Amino acid sequence: MDRREAIKKAAMLMGGVISAPAIMGVLNGCTAKPAIDWKPSFLTEDQGILITQVSDIIIPTTNTPGAKDVGVPGFIDVMVKDVYAKEDQDRFLEGLKAFNDGAEKNYGDPFIELSPEQQVEYTKEVHSAALAEKAAERPFILMTKELTLLGFFTSEPGATQVLHYDPVPGAYHGCVPLEEVGKTWAT
Repeated sequence: MDRREAIKKAAMLMGGVISAPAIMGVLNGCTAKPAIDWKPSFLTEDQGILITQVSDIIIPTTNTPGAKDVGVPGFIDVMVKDVYAKEDQDRFLEGLKAFNDGAEKNYGDPFIELSPEQQVEYTKEVHSAALAEKAAERPFILMTKELTLLGFFTSEPGATQVLHYDPVPGAYHGCVPLEEVGKTWAT
C-alpha cells in the first residue's frame, strides 16, 4: 500500500466515523463573530456589538446611511456614560442584559449570534411589547431607540440627507424693503 492510498482509506474511515452533530458543530463554529469598528468606553465589546446591531435594525442603511454608518453606536456609548445618571446607566445595562437573555431564551443563542432575520423579529417583538406596556420608566429598547434617533438626526448625514437642513440663522441681508420680506415672524 502506498502513502496516497493510505491517506484515502484513512479519510474514508474518518468520514464514516464523524457524526452529523459533530459536522454541524464544526460548520456552526465557522461563523465569524460580529465585530465593531469603534472602541466602547462604557460598554463591553459584546454589548457594543449588540447596540450596533439593534441601532442598525432601528435605522438600517437604505439609499441614505444607516445608524451604524454615521457612528450612532459610539454616540450611544458616550451618552450613556457621560450624560445618564448612575441609576439610568444601571437600568440601561440591566435592560440590555434582559434583552440578550430573552433572545437566548427564545432562540437558544445570544442576540449577537442570531441570524439577521431573527434579530429583526426579536427586536420588533420586544419593541411592540414595550409600547404596549405602560411602564413608569422607559425600557431598554425604547431608551436605545431614543438614543439612536437622537444620534442619527444630529449627525451630518441625518440632518442634511434625511431631514430638510436649513442653516440657522441663515444669510444676513441688511437693507431689504419690507415688501420683499412679506410677513415677518417674531421668535
